[in-house]
Amino acid sequence: MLRATLAGLRAHRLRLLLTSLAIALGVGFIAGTFVLTDTIDAGFTQKFTAAADRIDAAVTPGSGGAAATVPRISGAVLERIRDADGVADAQGLVRGTSALIGKDGKAAGDRPTAGVSVAEGPLNRTTITSGAAPRSATQAVLDENTAKTRGFAVGDTIMVLDSENTRHEFTLVGLFDVGLDQELGFFGAVGYTTGTAQAMTGEKGFREVDVAAAEGVAQERVRGAVAAAVGPDYQVMTGERFAEDMAERNGADTEMIKIGLLLFGLVAMFVAALVIYNTFNILIAQRTREMALLRCIGATRGQVFGSIVLESAVVGLVSSVLGLLLGYGLGAGALAVLRATGAPLPSATAALEPRTVVLGLLVGLVVTVGAALLPARSATRVAPIAALRTQVEERTFRAGLVRVVFAVLFLVAGVGATVAALRMESGQPALMMVVAGGSLVFLAVLALGPVIVKPLGAFAGWLPARVFGVPGRLAVDNSGRNPKRSATTTVALTVGVTLMTMLAVLTGTIRATYTQKLDEQFPVDYMVQAQDRTSGLPRALAEDLRTRPELTSVVAFRETAVEGGEDGKYEVGTFTAAPDFRPELHTGSIDLLRPGTAVVADHVVKQLGIKVGDRLPIRTTRAGTVDLTVVSTFDSQNTSLPGVTVPEQDFRRYFGTVDDSLVMINARDGVDPGQARTVVEAAAQPYPTAKVASSTEVRGEFDEALDMMLMIITGLLGLAVLISLLGIANTLSLSVHERTRESALLRALGLTRPQLRRMLSVEALILGLVGALVGVVLGVAFGWAAARTMTGDVVFQLPVLQILAFVALSGLAGVLAAVLPARGAARASIVGALAAG
Repeated sequence: MLRATLAGLRAHRLRLLLTSLAIALGVGFIAGTFVLTDTIDAGFTQKFTAAADRIDAAVTPGSGGAAATVPRISGAVLERIRDADGVADAQGLVRGTSALIGKDGKAAGDRPTAGVSVAEGPLNRTTITSGAAPRSATQAVLDENTAKTRGFAVGDTIMVLDSENTRHEFTLVGLFDVGLDQELGFFGAVGYTTGTAQAMTGEKGFREVDVAAAEGVAQERVRGAVAAAVGPDYQVMTGERFAEDMAERNGADTEMIKIGLLLFGLVAMFVAALVIYNTFNILIAQRTREMALLRCIGATRGQVFGSIVLESAVVGLVSSVLGLLLGYGLGAGALAVLRATGAPLPSATAALEPRTVVLGLLVGLVVTVGAALLPARSATRVAPIAALRTQVEERTFRAGLVRVVFAVLFLVAGVGATVAALRMESGQPALMMVVAGGSLVFLAVLALGPVIVKPLGAFAGWLPARVFGVPGRLAVDNSGRNPKRSATTTVALTVGVTLMTMLAVLTGTIRATYTQKLDEQFPVDYMVQAQDRTSGLPRALAEDLRTRPELTSVVAFRETAVEGGEDGKYEVGTFTAAPDFRPELHTGSIDLLRPGTAVVADHVVKQLGIKVGDRLPIRTTRAGTVDLTVVSTFDSQNTSLPGVTVPEQDFRRYFGTVDDSLVMINARDGVDPGQARTVVEAAAQPYPTAKVASSTEVRGEFDEALDMMLMIITGLLGLAVLISLLGIANTLSLSVHERTRESALLRALGLTRPQLRRMLSVEALILGLVGALVGVVLGVAFGWAAARTMTGDVVFQLPVLQILAFVALSGLAGVLAAVLPARGAARASIVGALAAG
């Protein structure tokens, strides 16, 4: 039996090659995920360990108190650390906000650059890549990326704003590498001497203190001495432990990446399992006479069953090894692509961890053997008398009671879960309920597949049957000849199409919903905000804009935080209105806002537990505690008013003169948008941190991010579609084998080789369209349901062109999968096929 099994493997090399490819792709994707994330994790750890080798202990503010009570390490504490036993040196590190001014006179970037101190001596962990570290109060260094994008070089003079937005000039003496610090990599950084960094950022203390031990003093000993010196309010770690902590805090959060990618890998393996199941059904059908002969000469059912399981184990093992090699290549390739695009990744070499090897082999073997068990069980039922038959028996399918009952239960449970999710409040629990409901409905479709595939095939084949004549009509009949196998084949394609359609519906709906909300929140042409959202804009800016004849409406908002509520704070503000400014309230109009009253956002109403007509006490800086009457509420997602909005005169009396936080501008009708933008930019030019944005820019940034996500996820789901095409090719190969004599008879009756190829191609087209149609229906339904649970007031958008493209590509893919089987069938000898049959 062992020799017979190995001989069978050699005899069906092509079929098993297609199966092996399906398994290898699934295992490769899973292995590649672990190679990528493990390499990134190891690289971050290695990088931070190397950086922390220079320090023996590190002191950071403790987590026992609130951030406001223990924000930084004071100079007095730094001196106590320096005086501790076994300490050779200690340096405090400063980090805050320090906005770099670009060559256009505006603050660089959408967020201010960071200001950091560059330590002196051996404790300096900043890698200077060009020039030198700052040595005086007039010298500074820039991170390499900011210098490149802003056009600065060593020797230039740069302008930087301090914490009071006062300009200071520095000589750029060097460039540095931010390493794997994601915050500095994103915002950019300016480096100074320690004293200058404190003056520029306004920081009163240090973010961290690095300690060097005296000669011969162990890290644990100096850590204990420093801990005793600073007391329990601070956290003290050895250099080794600090390196691990930095890797965790600043390294990439690969767990979420890993989980996300593994989900795609599991989808690929599920589709591969369907392909494997079909493939072994194919092999058993092709070897019916062979197995029957083995039974005739004494092979037991157990031996036949064992030979199929052994065959699947060999295929699974070989395919898993290939998958591991493919996964290594995928992981290394992904790292190379990420580095080429400028991602801040470590330079560690990709490696296969033992865990990845074991998991890859285990997944490949379990999926392959598991998928082959049912076909192997069917092989034991082959009667020895079958060896005497000259034609393979064509099996008929009957939907059993058990199958129907389970399908109905799955369908009812899935629909029920989805309906329940739609009635829940928007959020993650509701979304997870939709996912569960979709999974149950998909199981129902899987169970009912053999029942619905024949009518769906007739529907999908209606037009091809009329366009392609006799070959088309034969193809329609053949697509439903073995409904169980056809259903398994189409379900493999349905998985990929369902997920891609659902994603298209989700992104289209989110895009439309966001656009509507943006139009409601941004009902103006331009908006001006401070680069650092915590600071304000001078009132003179809005006053200047109101004098420009090209502009028709300028509304300035100002606000301040007050204590109160469960979350500790909420915003109280006001606005200087234009004549046409009519914000939408839940009841009444903005004219209700009179002295002693307030209109309140929904989230503040919920936070404070108040309603219209209630008295709302607020603590002010100038008028003490005042009681306001709530006259109306509004939706903060649709209206730009502050959380608690009061009349302008009352706000001035309560809080004095406050800078504007936001200025919204409309251009006059007939004014060219480019000209209006130039006017707004000119008014904002004297204020470096005033950043101008338009609704078109904001929407464009969102669309770009959404399109990028859609492209990546669609590419990952393409793996499942590719594997399903292997299943279509395998199914058609079995169809050709089962109909060898029939095809020969058709050829003898006048069917030409091109017509035979056309028949098989149309059959594959129908299978592809059936899978696509089921996938589109499921994808649209659950894409809509998922969108409804993600946010309220959804604007449903059906991406018709994308969905039609999915259907067309599925049909085309099926036709491509039929090329080799159709070619083989057309080249077969008529006489030889009749004799073999």
